[in-house]
Amino acid sequence: MSKVAWIGLGVMGHPLAGHLKAHGHDVTVFNRTHETAERWVAEFGGKRAATPAEAAAGAEFVFSCVRKDEDVREVTQGADGAFRALGKGAIFIDHTSASADIARELDAAARDRGAGSLDAPVSGGQSGAEDGTLTVMVGGDAADFAKAKPVIETYARAVNLIGPPGSGQLTKMVNQICIAGLIEGLAEALHFANSAGLDIGKVMDTISKGAAQSWQMDHRWQTMIEGKFDFGFAVDLVRKDFAICFDEARRNGASLPVTALVDQFYAEVQEMGGGRWDTSSLIARLERK
Repeated sequence: MSKVAWIGLGVMGHPLAGHLKAHGHDVTVFNRTHETAERWVAEFGGKRAATPAEAAAGAEFVFSCVRKDEDVREVTQGADGAFRALGKGAIFIDHTSASADIARELDAAARDRGAGSLDAPVSGGQSGAEDGTLTVMVGGDAADFAKAKPVIETYARAVNLIGPPGSGQLTKMVNQICIAGLIEGLAEALHFANSAGLDIGKVMDTISKGAAQSWQMDHRWQTMIEGKFDFGFAVDLVRKDFAICFDEARRNGASLPVTALVDQFYAEVQEMGGGRWDTSSLIARLERK
């Protein structure tokens, strides 16, 4: 079993760090809100550190799962950042959905210390984190990946090395672009079925056996119809991710017209007060009276 540091105990980080502890790893956690870290320790055991550097001291693997680039930079390279204590041979693993630029920056900073770094954003949402069934897309060095993969597999059903540093974050952008169109399509389909007076349960049971099937359809159509939008990944966060996609697209020349349109639909959801609703809430703007 490994000595592990975990930084960031939000909706995703809390259960993921818990999986590591439950599998016997020696886990020390840090969270900016210390009460959150204390609650995690009370639930799972382990230890709480006062700073990211204190958490990382002596750790073989240092994980982070925070909100955005600036947060990752602060908890790694800030005054009390984890990289201040990152030991030679240790591996930093970032599960934050961030930019490819920060991933490359952290890889260079880790190598300067004789350590490794993997950008490893995840897909599967809060339920996947709690169930230990996430998909993890990784960028970085193959040798570092080989060392870290068995630890990550504690809470993942798929862990794949995509390519060099930044590749994991770029793949997460692909994932978010795909999901944008899927959720909007499902929202419009449900709205249309409702407007047509169809038995939506029978409709979904039928078309989910054919070419229209998707994870979103299987897991979200019922709650979308019921107006329940408290299942994890928030609108505020998906718009943050879209901004990263658009920034990267401006550099690589990709055209993202549908994603840009869905982003504006999510802006409408925010104006409705749904910034913390989950991403399936796109139907709310169609069904509002």
